[in-house]
Amino acid sequence: MAEEVVLMKGNEAIAHAAIRFGVDGYFGYPITPQSEILETLADEKPWETTGMVVLQAESEVAAINMVYGGAASGKMVMTSSSSPGVSLKQEGISYIAGAELPCLIVNVMRGGPGLGTIQPSQADYFQTVKGGGHGDYRLIALAPASVQEMADFVGLAFDLAFKYRNPAIILADGVIGQMMEKVVLPEQRPRLTNEEVMARCPWATFGKLKHRGPNIVTSLELDPAEMEKRNIHLQQKYAFFRYAYGGREILHLYGCIQYGSYSRKFGFF
Repeated sequence: MAEEVVLMKGNEAIAHAAIRFGVDGYFGYPITPQSEILETLADEKPWETTGMVVLQAESEVAAINMVYGGAASGKMVMTSSSSPGVSLKQEGISYIAGAELPCLIVNVMRGGPGLGTIQPSQADYFQTVKGGGHGDYRLIALAPASVQEMADFVGLAFDLAFKYRNPAIILADGVIGQMMEKVVLPEQRPRLTNEEVMARCPWATFGKLKHRGPNIVTSLELDPAEMEKRNIHLQQKYAFFRYAYGGREILHLYGCIQYGSYSRKFGFF
């Protein structure tokens, strides 16, 4: 089959890649400079082709909690926003990380602090690599330097998120989100059936089945000894991230000099 090469924005590449990688649901809220993700999904109407759910929530807080629910059921779910919108999602992201659920968050950064500007920025680096919300958690962070990587990293982010049961984030600056380049889109993958989801995610909430009791997904632990065990487990997982992955695509949890559009200036792309 010949490669399908198209010219599109980085934000549009995220949307098309989500459909083609078999994502089950997108829950978001419009904010510049990432609104084209939701707009492209609405134009493509994937609910008529793959069955993908696309929903504009009433707020960023609502969107991330919809992601929490979808991730708890083992589905491939995602959200996207830009800097102040991602800040609003931080409590939900912390809950998702504490419950060890896979999902994808896309942050197409704008300038700040506060409402700032709609112009591109890379100012959310520390928020991303240090977790962002309350509690000592970490995210799997991918930093695309091209529109092609915007598309490619959707699949990679979900693969890593499900492998390690941890939320992943694509950290893109507004330049990459808005610029247009040629992209080779991935081939269409079918969405997983419920049976395949159950086999892949035995921890997920499928209701009370005949062969087992219900699963409980929560980040709450009232027993101090059990909470300590959970935090030790999480820190061991995060330490593994630091030493197992590196390079330009995957940000180390403790540092990277150049990334995103800025890295293109120095010839790293």
